[in-house]
Amino acid sequence: MRTSEEIKQNIINQLATVIDPELGVDVVNLGLVYEIDLDEDGICLINMTLTTPACPLTEVLIELVTAAVMKVPEVKNVDVEFVWYPVWSPEKMSDQAKKYFGYDEK
Repeated sequence: MRTSEEIKQNIINQLATVIDPELGVDVVNLGLVYEIDLDEDGICLINMTLTTPACPLTEVLIELVTAAVMKVPEVKNVDVEFVWYPVWSPEKMSDQAKKYFGYDEK
């Protein structure tokens, strides 16, 4: 039996396979995933944001995130909720994503 930290890491690894169709970088490295909560019944709540509230791909991202997280054996259901606070900014991206976009922190 895996620990909750191992399961959470597996969920993160699966989320890292979800590529934002417009930006070409995964949602983890973009800094879009704010919180992951898995309860004892296997219901996984993903709180995430988007680079802009007017993103036309909201439903596509919900489907992609759900499909990825459902690959984790302990997950029985996924609930994706979009939150707008804190507001996303390029500073939330990983160093890898910043380099991809040519973002200079200076």
